[in-house]
Amino acid sequence: MFGKRISLFKLLGFEVRVDASWVIIAVLIIWSLATGYFPMDYKNLAPATYWWMGAAGALGLFASIVFHELCHSIVARKFGIPMKGITLFIFGGVAEMDQEPPSPKSEFLMAIAGPISSGFLALLFYRLHDFSGSLALSVPIQGVFHYLGWINAILAVFNLVPAFPLDGGRVLRSILWYTKNNLRWATRIASNCGAGFGLILIFLGIITFLDGNIIGGLWWVLIGLFLRGASRTSYEQLLIQKAFEGEPVRRFMKSDLVTVPRWLPLSEFVEEYIYKYHFKMFPVQEDGRLVGCVTTRNVKEVPREEWKHRTVGEIARDCTRENSISPDADALTALSVMSKGGHSRLIVVEQGRLVGVISIKDLLSFLTLKLDLEEEEDR
Repeated sequence: MFGKRISLFKLLGFEVRVDASWVIIAVLIIWSLATGYFPMDYKNLAPATYWWMGAAGALGLFASIVFHELCHSIVARKFGIPMKGITLFIFGGVAEMDQEPPSPKSEFLMAIAGPISSGFLALLFYRLHDFSGSLALSVPIQGVFHYLGWINAILAVFNLVPAFPLDGGRVLRSILWYTKNNLRWATRIASNCGAGFGLILIFLGIITFLDGNIIGGLWWVLIGLFLRGASRTSYEQLLIQKAFEGEPVRRFMKSDLVTVPRWLPLSEFVEEYIYKYHFKMFPVQEDGRLVGCVTTRNVKEVPREEWKHRTVGEIARDCTRENSISPDADALTALSVMSKGGHSRLIVVEQGRLVGVISIKDLLSFLTLKLDLEEEEDR
C-alpha cells in the first residue's frame, strides 16, 4: 500500500509517518481550497488570504486524520493489539496493526472510535465557527473553522459506510463475527461489501466525469479502485494469517540443501548452480560450515569478464535477518522477511548451523492446499 514513508513525530507512543503520496494530496488540497472552495464561499478577499486559508485548512485536515487514527490506536492498545504506528497517504490515513483484533467486541470498539472522533471534531469546529462569529473574529478564521467542521462530518459519515476495510465495514465484520463466530466468513462478506461499494464509486465517478466534472470524476474512480483493491487485499491477508498462524518455519523448510563452496569461480557458479537450479540465493559453505549467502544480485555487481577470476567467497554476504531465519520462527515472519527483502527463499539457521531452506513457493503451495480443504468453513 505504501511507498516511501517519512517519520514525523511520536504521539502517545505511536509513531506518525507520512507517505510520499500525501505531499501530492496536500498540495492539491491547498490549491483547491485557495482557488475554489474559499473564493466561492467567501468573496472579495485578498488572494494571499485565500492561500493561507488553504494552508490552514490542509493543516487542520492533517491534524484531524491523525486524531482519527490515534483514537483507533488507543482503543487497539487497550485490547493489547500491537500497533506499528499511524501513516498518512494519498487516500487518508491508517492505523497499522500487526494482527487481527482478538474478539468481535475489540473490533467493534476500535472501528467505531474513528467515526466518533471525526463526529466529535465536526461538532467542535462548528462550535468554534459559531463562537468566532460571536466574537467578531475575522472572516477567514471563521471560514477555516467551518471547512474543518464540514470535512470532519464528511469523514465521519463516509467511514460509517459498511464497506470493509472502512470503519463501517469493520463494524459490520464485528457484528457478523459475533453472530456466527467465524472471522474468515465475516471478513469475506464485509470484503465483498467493500468491493461492491468501490464499484458504485467507480460508476458514479464515470457519470461525474461525463457530466463535465473531470477532476471530481477521476477522484471517485480512484477511490473506488483503491477500495476494491484494499478489500480484496485485506481478505487475502487474513487467509494467509490464519493459514500460517502458529506454524513454525521448521515445518516448511527443506533440509536437502544445495550449497555452494566458497572457492568456486563465479563462471562455474552461474552455469552449474544458477542456470541448473533456478534459485536466486544459495548458502555458501566451507568445510561443512556456513560462511555466508550469495545471490544473483551479488553476481550482477561483478563485470562479466571477471567471472572466471573471482570466486563465490569473494562476493558472498553474511547471513543476516534480511536473508536468514530461525527454524522456530513463525512462518508469517518468514513471509514478511521475504516480502520486505524481495527474496523468494530464506536460509534457515540454528545456532550458526545451516539446517534448511524455506521458499515462498513451498509456503504458497501449503496455503493453496489448506484453503482448498477448508473451503467449507468460509460458507
